[in-house]
Amino acid sequence: MTGLRLRHRVARGAPRAVGSATMNQLRRLAMGELEAAVMGVLWDTGHWQTAGEVHDRISPVHPVAYTTVMTILVRLWQKGRLERRRSGRAFSYQPVMTRDEDAARRMGEVLAGLADRSGVLNHFVETLPDHDRAELRRLLSARRRPR
Repeated sequence: MTGLRLRHRVARGAPRAVGSATMNQLRRLAMGELEAAVMGVLWDTGHWQTAGEVHDRISPVHPVAYTTVMTILVRLWQKGRLERRRSGRAFSYQPVMTRDEDAARRMGEVLAGLADRSGVLNHFVETLPDHDRAELRRLLSARRRPR
């Protein structure tokens, strides 16, 4: 049976279970390289940007078509990661959260989809560098104190 490949076909968009998260949920969480680059441009500029402005900033590093940037912006807006407003004949976009807030939200979503959250958190803390572990302790301690 050498050379025989078994293929498992799943209808496009059909949920496939992976642990307690479905493939669709994982795809929604995952941010591709271009999405990350677009979000980075928007976070770095700190103000509303049109697709043309984002394309101008991103094209030296990622030579992609203007229409690709437009598609990425629309998809990020549809995912709720950007807000959008009309700017003349175009739309302008800006992130709904800061870079830190967005990273924390994504980390929370990943944890929410796991069965053994305690085990994952334990492994995460074990693998942190000492300075990050100390910062985490400081932050947790500050949250425990009455305000």
